[in-house]
Amino acid sequence: MRIPCFFLLLLTSIAAFAPSLPSTRAPLSTLRMSNEELDKKFGGYTVKQRLREEVESPFRTVRLFFFGSSTASALIALYFSLLSLLKVSMGGFSDAPPMEEALQSCGINLGALILCGALTYRDWQAGEANLARIAKGGALAKLVVTPASDGSTAVSLADYRRRARVLIAAGGEKYIDELSRSLNADQRQDRNTIAAGLAASDVMIVPILLQGDGSVVGDTKACWVETTPQEGDKNFDMNRANSVIAFPQGNSQWSDYLKTEVETATKQGFDVIDKGFIILVKKNGRVLRRATGQPPFGELINTMEVLDGSKFGMPGDDEKYGVDPSSTAQYGRTASLFDEAKTK
Repeated sequence: MRIPCFFLLLLTSIAAFAPSLPSTRAPLSTLRMSNEELDKKFGGYTVKQRLREEVESPFRTVRLFFFGSSTASALIALYFSLLSLLKVSMGGFSDAPPMEEALQSCGINLGALILCGALTYRDWQAGEANLARIAKGGALAKLVVTPASDGSTAVSLADYRRRARVLIAAGGEKYIDELSRSLNADQRQDRNTIAAGLAASDVMIVPILLQGDGSVVGDTKACWVETTPQEGDKNFDMNRANSVIAFPQGNSQWSDYLKTEVETATKQGFDVIDKGFIILVKKNGRVLRRATGQPPFGELINTMEVLDGSKFGMPGDDEKYGVDPSSTAQYGRTASLFDEAKTK
């Protein structure tokens, strides 16, 4: 039983180091499926989400086949090795191997079973995590907002892909009030240029009013427009930042999406109502950063083109925006400063 087991271990080792290279083409089966078929769920995920995971990790199925087959092979081999060991222990069997050989065979097959089983479980777990991320991203893309500059038009966050980054800022009434004043009033002696900077950096702010324990999304727009200036707020204008503000629509959908975010922040000891949190979404639709507190507008405006520059967004952006070699050289320095800011 040792020779087949070694052969299978060799195959699994080769498969384990096979890279999960991104595929440039979607499976042909995707083109032949209707939207209804793609939206069907099995195992908690839609067909479309599973196909996308397959495209992102095309060798995972092959690895799982080899790992699973090797695990089954090692289990069968261990079963027969234990039978041989039992024969040696009982005595009286002419075909029983020596005790030392039987123990060695059991040890090899047991080790192969543990190794192949661990590899199978690890790769399966990685696939499930990737599916969860894809499903979360799909739910994010379907969320609907209404731009403050055009209150009659509702758009999904998917419509902002390639053209804008979305910063979700969620918190209680005081949090929303402070956010509104920071964007719509001059602070101290300085003229407030945050909205202009965000517009230049293609950043859209989506304030979210959390109520109760944070599990309910309230009427954010009503809370926003009721903001009153305080001492130190000069030239307060409620419409100053309308070009970079969008209000959430469909509070139940927003509540469902933010549920896990609120639970995670709460478990880590953060007060999501008073302190709030932000979620920064890149132009390609993926989450760049999660953090607690008010948005660090200065850092976002100064570093956004480096952390999520036009050339790092979507295929074809190099031709659209051109290539700036200096931005690549500055990436490491600016990114490290941004990481330091996150730990403060």
